[in-house]
Amino acid sequence: MAGLLHRAAAVPRPDALHGFDHVQRYWDPATRCWTAKILPGEFYVTRDSEAINTVLGSCISACIRDPAIGMGGMNHFMLPEDSEGGSGSWNKADGGASTRYGSYAMESLINELLKLGARRERFEVKLFGGGRILPTMTDVGVRNISFARSFLRTEGLKIVAEDVGDVYPRRVVYFPESGRVLLKHLRAVESKSIASTETSYRASMGQQSAGNDVELF
Repeated sequence: MAGLLHRAAAVPRPDALHGFDHVQRYWDPATRCWTAKILPGEFYVTRDSEAINTVLGSCISACIRDPAIGMGGMNHFMLPEDSEGGSGSWNKADGGASTRYGSYAMESLINELLKLGARRERFEVKLFGGGRILPTMTDVGVRNISFARSFLRTEGLKIVAEDVGDVYPRRVVYFPESGRVLLKHLRAVESKSIASTETSYRASMGQQSAGNDVELF
């Protein structure tokens, strides 16, 4: 333990970029790296030797980086439920809350990277999540996967790796500097807790703005 504490003390915590001070960060002795933990609805960008960690059920995380400058980030989002009880409005011509919310999550991450000097023609994208973790849940994970793939295709961004769908939750640890990903398929016993968190998150989305004032540049 003393050795781990000494190692942590020997590696000063990098300053968070402006706007990301609220994100929880901790020293992970397993990876020997300062790590940002993001929750549903959050994203994090770094240009330091940090990792980004999240746990996904039916939510999606896009990991995007510019390998030329070793900078990147990760988001964690879910499409809201269709208010009409259908399969969602993200793919309809007139858009809707789902389109606006999903686009906001993706555009926020992309725009922050561009603002900090990344180049979209160099972007490397990896996609994770979208599991149907409880049989009794609607398969919102499929909608999340379809939206993310469609958005990236429309923006001309290629997915170089993905692990999506199926029936298990995932823990993802992303290292933007190198592009390395540590991925763990979690046990079914953990699904109920993750599903509860996502259900609360989805309920709160109805009280929030869809955030359609963000545009890609």
